[in-house]
Amino acid sequence: MADHSEVAYTKADGMDYKAHEETYEGFLMLTKYGTLTVIAIVGLMAIFLT
Repeated sequence: MADHSEVAYTKADGMDYKAHEETYEGFLMLTKYGTLTVIAIVGLMAIFLT
């Protein structure tokens, strides 16, 4: 059987953390404004469709 007693953690060389952080910031911005847009649409529907 294989010996699984040692856990090996590796880190890929050349990781582009700046691009990763920019992508994550974009995701957070899209999530925030998307949520606000949906709340605004539901609020307008509650006002005008009742």
